[in-house]
Amino acid sequence: MKLNPAYVFVGVATVALGAWFYIGTSGAGDDGGIYADVEERQEQAAPAPTVVIRSVSAQPHTVTLSTYGNTQPNRRVDVKAKTAGSVAATPVREGARVARGDLICRQDVDAREAIVEQARAQLAKAESDLRATTTLVEKGYRSPAQLNGERAAVDAAKAQLKQAEIELGNVMLRAPFSGIYVERMAEVGDYLAPGQPCGRIVDLNPLKLDVQLSETQVGKVSEGQEVEVRLATGETVTGKIAFIQSVANPQTRTFRTEMHLPNPDLSLKAGVSATVSMAIGEVDAHLVPASIMALGDDGETGIRYVDRDNRVRFAATRQVDETAQGLWVTGLPQTARIIIEGQDFVSVGSDVRPVYEGESTRNTAPVAGLSANAELD
Repeated sequence: MKLNPAYVFVGVATVALGAWFYIGTSGAGDDGGIYADVEERQEQAAPAPTVVIRSVSAQPHTVTLSTYGNTQPNRRVDVKAKTAGSVAATPVREGARVARGDLICRQDVDAREAIVEQARAQLAKAESDLRATTTLVEKGYRSPAQLNGERAAVDAAKAQLKQAEIELGNVMLRAPFSGIYVERMAEVGDYLAPGQPCGRIVDLNPLKLDVQLSETQVGKVSEGQEVEVRLATGETVTGKIAFIQSVANPQTRTFRTEMHLPNPDLSLKAGVSATVSMAIGEVDAHLVPASIMALGDDGETGIRYVDRDNRVRFAATRQVDETAQGLWVTGLPQTARIIIEGQDFVSVGSDVRPVYEGESTRNTAPVAGLSANAELD
């Protein structure tokens, strides 16, 4: 049978095309194996990345609680009039220190002094009548009952005199305690009715400071405990906890805690914002730079460090304090070689070449994340 030339051509072309695909595929597989071997050899030959480390050890650290408040006067009193009358004098200037008993305001005497003189005269007459009646009773010219009446008259005259003297003294408004005269509330010529204020005095020694502690915090402090207070005006003062409220505020569920700050020279001001630090315990912690904190795979905050096999590890940590020198944290091994440079460019479980900070990295592999020519400070 004679074959059709067209069919022969198609068959030959199909065989040639299949052979071409087979050869091409085999060649590619050989090249891939070669490339894989090259990459593997390159990885084996590449040095481990260099990281800068610091050795830190756990040490006892006092845990402090920081909160905020405002300073307040120990006492604040408005000196008020006890009797009616116009203000005749205000001898103390605002801001001056006053002692207990110093005159703050003086009201007009008016007729009060005359009333005192009248009461004295009535007392003198009653006493004279008592003496005369006593003599007559002794001679039998008067009955003892009349003597008792004269004695009652003398007592009544003494009471009237005392009342008149008190009313006269009430025109003198005096400081009830030593402090600072902070505000004049009446001027000369003002009329004061009983109960109206003339001036305000505050006692600034000691200063008071109120803070609010939560349910979890209040059990960690006690009355008499020392606290450190940093005022917004720049001073740092050591005070003591004077009072801890026994019943929580029903709205905030916090406990008012009052602290006293010594202020013998009255240099500290009231109404100043303050930061209060209180010791609430002691833990073993590490001091680390704040810049090395990182996030783990699960989103927790922690630190990358190098184990004894020079592999990168990650420890979830908890911050217990913050200072100008760095963060105090728990969660690291007792002694750890923390990565302080290059931690963001190495993964957990990878091998690294650790270099202690301060050591030269010349003639070594570059620090991870730095150029090959970079050097550590």
